[in-house]
Amino acid sequence: MDGVGVYGHFTMDSPSDDVVSYKYGFMGGPYDTVSAERPGAAVTIPYLPLSAGPKSLAVQAIDRSGRISGESRYDFNVKAGRGPVARWKLDDPAGSASAAAETGTAARAGIGVTFGGPAPTGSTATSTVGLDGSSHAFLTPDTSVTDIRKTFAVSAWVRPAETDRNMTVVSQDAGEEPGFDLGLRHQDSGAAWSFAIGGAQVSGGAPETGEWAHLLGLYDAETGKARLYVNGHEAGTAADATPAEAAGAFQIGRALRTAGYEDLWHGGIGDVQVHDRVVVPDEVAELAQRKPKLLGHWSLENATDGVSPEQSDGAPLRLGAGASIYRGSDSSCIPEIDPDCTYVPPPLVGDGHLVLDGESGYAAADGPVVDTGDSLTLGVVVRLADSEPAHPMTVLSQAGEHTDAFKVRYEPSTHTWQLVMPEKDEVGAPEKVVSQIVGADGGEGQGHRLAVVYDDATDTIKLYLDGHTNAQAIASLANGWHSSGALQIGRAMSDDGWGEYLHGDVDEVQAYAGALTDRGVSGLGSGTDPCLC
Repeated sequence: MDGVGVYGHFTMDSPSDDVVSYKYGFMGGPYDTVSAERPGAAVTIPYLPLSAGPKSLAVQAIDRSGRISGESRYDFNVKAGRGPVARWKLDDPAGSASAAAETGTAARAGIGVTFGGPAPTGSTATSTVGLDGSSHAFLTPDTSVTDIRKTFAVSAWVRPAETDRNMTVVSQDAGEEPGFDLGLRHQDSGAAWSFAIGGAQVSGGAPETGEWAHLLGLYDAETGKARLYVNGHEAGTAADATPAEAAGAFQIGRALRTAGYEDLWHGGIGDVQVHDRVVVPDEVAELAQRKPKLLGHWSLENATDGVSPEQSDGAPLRLGAGASIYRGSDSSCIPEIDPDCTYVPPPLVGDGHLVLDGESGYAAADGPVVDTGDSLTLGVVVRLADSEPAHPMTVLSQAGEHTDAFKVRYEPSTHTWQLVMPEKDEVGAPEKVVSQIVGADGGEGQGHRLAVVYDDATDTIKLYLDGHTNAQAIASLANGWHSSGALQIGRAMSDDGWGEYLHGDVDEVQAYAGALTDRGVSGLGSGTDPCLC
């Protein structure tokens, strides 16, 4: 077959005039049944390959009395999906007058376009363009790039500088209305991303000023459906799209309407791509992927003058009073030999861990480690010294000016690990348990691996315990706020200063910019860093 994302068609026929339907199934998928228009008539079915490689189709004929024939099998191979028909990476040097095309025609730029802008962290983009929202803020190859009456997809990285008006990311000229329009629409309910084509409009997601998002609009001519993907996730579908010819020029940052070019984009745009096929969900997710970046890994194996180093010579953690590093080699206690010695549990991970006394013990970075307003991941290994502590105890926190942006703590009254966040950075702001998960041990156990993952792309935050999460540990979080305080281990901010001191052991503190996958989270706390591939 032509490749991933390109429909193929299979015709099923039988020499018998008594066959009224066919039962069929593609390798790895469910079986379905299709009826013939009349007994003995052939039937043709569409097939959209979602992955490359060898495939097979199994078919059985069914006659009018319900008898089923033996199975016939057809083997075939699907090629890899073909690349875009047009692509502008928009990574040209500052001062450029046009955008080079990796595929297609170079796009001239208006004077309201600035090259050399920042790219979304963790993406494959290296730089972007900034458009100032004026009538001179656009790029165009001065030609069409695809026949929108046929299947196509268009995508880009975008960062709006405002969200209170309609703005276009990409479009293609077609007279008084663009043939299609991918961008931002301001509605009564607020701003939303939008893909409009042939009388169909799909809206979804929540644009945020100054934040990057990946958009992909798809028109499937086989089904007549328009789809919108935001940050790799489907945001909506609209049926019965009937696009007209749009042979005019492709536009970046504006849309042609009756009065001229309108809905001018204000903000950043990067890596614009146009495909003449279906971009399948796995490919959409890959285009929108933002690879997490390791910010710090503190193994807490040792400390010099109260300072425990970061593994890659990054910012260290400073130990406060009541905190110390325990190493397994420090103990010579063997109860079988000396019954009077006090048993000390072995190191949590590796050769040592941080010991906190529950009264004044803590460790802290010199400043904020994660950006709490963007996607993040934090992991830690913790063991409680008491199975039934008298009060809540915080393992990790990072403060704003007046209160913690978040804290991960153990709540003894419910035997739960909790993720707690305030409504805003104000003195006395109400706190909310946004997610929680049951489970604790104390004393001599191996401890627990805790992780917090905030995914700004999906507006969700998750709490993990030993690599697992559940419905009670997943919550919606539309907008995190940027905290300015230092990362704290073993204590939390309170109205009276510091409190909720942890009595127990802590090890393997790991921090990432970006949201780790479930697979990545399962690799936290083992002494090494999980694969980010």
